[in-house]
Amino acid sequence: MTAALIYRECVEAIRRGDLIEREGANDKEFHFQNWFEKRLIGLGVNYDQPGRNSYPDFRLVDSPHGYELKGLAYPGRDATYDSNSQVPVGVHHGRTVYYVFGRYPKNPDGNRYPVTDLVVCHGDFLNATTDYVHKNKSFKGFGSYGDIMVRDRKMYVVPTPFALAEGTAHRTTLILPAGENPGAGFTEVGKLVRREVNEVVIAYEFDLRTNALVTKTAPNLHAGREHGFVAYRLNGEPTDAVSMRSARDVLAQMSEDADE
Repeated sequence: MTAALIYRECVEAIRRGDLIEREGANDKEFHFQNWFEKRLIGLGVNYDQPGRNSYPDFRLVDSPHGYELKGLAYPGRDATYDSNSQVPVGVHHGRTVYYVFGRYPKNPDGNRYPVTDLVVCHGDFLNATTDYVHKNKSFKGFGSYGDIMVRDRKMYVVPTPFALAEGTAHRTTLILPAGENPGAGFTEVGKLVRREVNEVVIAYEFDLRTNALVTKTAPNLHAGREHGFVAYRLNGEPTDAVSMRSARDVLAQMSEDADE
């Protein structure tokens, strides 16, 4: 089951007016997942049931693909999202990972509301590194009595496709690596290139006396390497162009999200 087919099913559900249904105002996490799960059921896809700490959220059984869901309330914070346990990747334990970003009304007038815009993208579009392994570490001995444990529990704040690419807002868009063909029924709406930086962060130190956080960098062995992607829309959808935003603009939007 390819990402293109699942994306098509999501777009057709939006066209039909299939609404997100939350159990109540306190359902802030699973309502968009439940909407996506219905699309998999409609396609007859076999998948492992998502767990609270599983990654990606939906792991297909009959093909080595997985889908990580990110629901975003709009208007609101949508330039970044928090990843508490896993830096985004395109391949995880041999499984190709796609990310599904869906925006929906921030203050709906009930518990049923539409998906207003959607992006399905390959994980490499968010981060091309695959050899980093996330681990939470801790140490004991902190505090005046030496019996407090400090946990180094990482949180990654990642730009969304709505921040990375102009033309994704208020549209439905599929972003695949260049050379990955979605098949018939799709229109190309943009070529996107992400270029690796000259230096990468390899370590950081936190001074408990001053609360200063200092990073250590090293030359990126793949500096300047370009990763190409293509943006598509299902035939019948608007064909206005999708293009990369500059790194400066992306960082500015991330700062606005942080201030908010």
